[in-house]
Amino acid sequence: MIAVEDLIALVRNYNPKTNADRIADAYDYGNQMHDGQFRQSGEPYFSHPIAVAAILTEQRLDDATIITALLHDTIEDTKASFKEVEERFGREVAELVDGVTKLTNLQLSSHETKQAENFRKLFMAMSKDLRVILVKLADRLHNMRTIKSMRQEKQVQKARETMDIYAPLAGRMGMQWMREELEDLSFRVLNPEGRQSIIRRFITLQRETGDVIHRITGDMRSELGKAGIEAEVFGRAKKPYSIWRKMQEKEQGFSRLSDIYGFRIITASEEDCYRTLGAIHQRWRAVPGRFKDYISQPKSNGYRSIHTTVSGRDGKRVEVQIRTRQMHDVAETGVAAHWSYRDGVRSENPFAVDPAKWISSLTEQFDAEEDHEDFLEAVKLEMYSDQVFCFTPKGDVVKLPRGATPIDYAYAIHTRIGGGCVGAKVDGLRVPLWTRLKNGQSVEIITAEGQTPQATWLDIATTGKARTAIRRALREVDRERFVKLGKELARAAFEHVGRKATDKALATAAKHLRLKDRKELLARLGSAELTAHEVVQAVYPDLARDEGDQIPLRRAVIGLSPGQSFERAPCCQPLPGERIVGITFRGKGVVVHAIDCDRLSEYEEQPERWVDLHWHSGTHPAVYGATLDLTIGNDAGVLGRICTLIGEKKANISNLEFVDRKPDFYRLIVNVELRDVEQLLSLMLALEAESDVAAVERFREKAKVHAAVS
Repeated sequence: MIAVEDLIALVRNYNPKTNADRIADAYDYGNQMHDGQFRQSGEPYFSHPIAVAAILTEQRLDDATIITALLHDTIEDTKASFKEVEERFGREVAELVDGVTKLTNLQLSSHETKQAENFRKLFMAMSKDLRVILVKLADRLHNMRTIKSMRQEKQVQKARETMDIYAPLAGRMGMQWMREELEDLSFRVLNPEGRQSIIRRFITLQRETGDVIHRITGDMRSELGKAGIEAEVFGRAKKPYSIWRKMQEKEQGFSRLSDIYGFRIITASEEDCYRTLGAIHQRWRAVPGRFKDYISQPKSNGYRSIHTTVSGRDGKRVEVQIRTRQMHDVAETGVAAHWSYRDGVRSENPFAVDPAKWISSLTEQFDAEEDHEDFLEAVKLEMYSDQVFCFTPKGDVVKLPRGATPIDYAYAIHTRIGGGCVGAKVDGLRVPLWTRLKNGQSVEIITAEGQTPQATWLDIATTGKARTAIRRALREVDRERFVKLGKELARAAFEHVGRKATDKALATAAKHLRLKDRKELLARLGSAELTAHEVVQAVYPDLARDEGDQIPLRRAVIGLSPGQSFERAPCCQPLPGERIVGITFRGKGVVVHAIDCDRLSEYEEQPERWVDLHWHSGTHPAVYGATLDLTIGNDAGVLGRICTLIGEKKANISNLEFVDRKPDFYRLIVNVELRDVEQLLSLMLALEAESDVAAVERFREKAKVHAAVS
């Protein structure tokens, strides 16, 4: 247990003018009130409030907050009263202690409706004085650090509550270090095996590669020295839970993760931040799409920093944060920077924000009579990032999973709105229907009389509700068109194995596949709910397993009119096995695009030119070109080994172009000829596993951005 002299010394480190007698009095009073009480670990209970106070000294908080920490359980768990605390330590401390007590009594992990009500109370209490939640977060952090003394079921309950509520709240308030520690402590309880496996892999990685952090830190200091920039450089490996979350989000194993190291550069001025960015990007290749400038556009909690990700040694991606010392203080303490002290006076940090602004602005939107569910969704919009919350034109909140599109949004509003959707506006600008929605955006759906769901929407929609409704509508509204397309698919598939798709054969297949009749089978085949291979296999299992001869190029695509020619779009280079759609051109036939090609947005207003197409389900010859964007190490023999690896995967290199040369890396654009998308994925996996390959991506041309789309 920390002695009173040591606690006062911790406060004096940043506030020499602290009222030591007042803190000592609170220490003695708290100790007296909790006398005879013990924690489940067997320690005196008062050791917990002292530890909470010590955590708050790390954020350099004022005397009132430190005293509140020492007394935060007295009103709830001892004979102490609000009046007695007020008389002894003043109204400010008494109200803070009372606020913490009320937060403790909120059962935040209860059912949804009650959780919404409790969240409202929590935020109302926080809006009066945010120091209440700072004490509560420190309280939860110490409890999580000592959680092993609790019963197993209690540990799981507390860990889940921490992961769901307190960790995101700490992050939203700008205290990222606390969020990471709370998440990792919860992860230790909820998935100890997963956490240990990551730690073991870290140890193995360090044994194989040495101290990567030390080497990259040295490289960065050297580059900054050459540029004449004075700065501190710190590096660290990311926390186990952070890595686990990346593995889940990207659906990748540990060995395929690249940005598991983070580096922080602290400069003397804002100007030096941008000079540092230039020096880093000049030395290492920046990763596209991974740059954010929170200095020019700070977060609402005052956070300012430049974020970039670059390819470091051995092609490993590393995240770099660049900020000044004052920005760093705010980044470390978040909203607590408003109360923090330095050298005995309140710290005048120009980047610290009024800590209650984001809460009061949120709570002001709701009257006491407002629905608790609306309040909860608005709170989660502010706090959580694993879901997307969008607004209707009237200001209502629509909750969607991350990655949702306007199609999902439309069906979330109403099935009728989804079915009649012809376009969407996001924040007032027209966007393609496959646009991924982001938190806080306002979405307006444009509908038209007579519009029906399109088959291509199945590849755009992500929610179960939207996909089910689309499939049902496609079967009902467009059944005849799918039956016609299904007949063509069945005819081609049966001919490929030397048989005919007779009514009897199709009826037999329908019976085997437990479908109502032949027409139902053809409709599902045409709507891509069944594959032609499955239909043939239902009647002729032995023939279906035999891939037979390769599909000639002229028969590769099914769904064309008699005599109609096709060509693959050079922008997206669709491969057999990918979902495709055709766009008709007068005198040119049909140009085949991959369903997710950006160029399709140019024809969104011309649905009469769209043609539903499918690749033949047989084996295709390796004549279809695809383009890879490769970054490889600049060492002797590397290019030869890469070319040999591509050849071993039965892919032919038709062209190779160097587009960027750096001292450590080369960037190449490689054209290869392949059978299908499965061969492409196999090739890319093999290249990713190669130690000399820093990055590999499929190269596709991007559509030109029109003025109406941001």
